[in-house]
Amino acid sequence: MLSVFRRMMKDHRGAMALEYTLIVSLIAVAAIASMRTVGDKISSVLASSPTP
Repeated sequence: MLSVFRRMMKDHRGAMALEYTLIVSLIAVAAIASMRTVGDKISSVLASSPTP
């Protein structure tokens, strides 16, 4: 596994792919966290609304 990583770092295309992967994963984590927060807020608003 470490040898694959070293080969990717020597090849510029591999380094770019690794950078893009890290960026996409950070965006995904941020999106999941924000969706969870928004979902919790929506749930609390709906729970506090009166039902007919």
